[in-house]
Amino acid sequence: MSIHPQVIEKNGKKEFVVLPYDEYVAMQEALEDFEDLKVLREAKAQTQSEPAVALSSIREELLTD
Repeated sequence: MSIHPQVIEKNGKKEFVVLPYDEYVAMQEALEDFEDLKVLREAKAQTQSEPAVALSSIREELLTD
């Protein structure tokens, strides 16, 4: 991803950054994807010690209900 920020200074200090809207949206989506991945990895780590269930067993259970 390539961004083209414009930095606005106040009293000689960097105060704000302005981005083109398309770049802002792309950055927002990338951050959301990262957060989703982080949550997925945490959930996977929490269930790592649990026994696996075969897909055929789940399918059979769903069809018999």
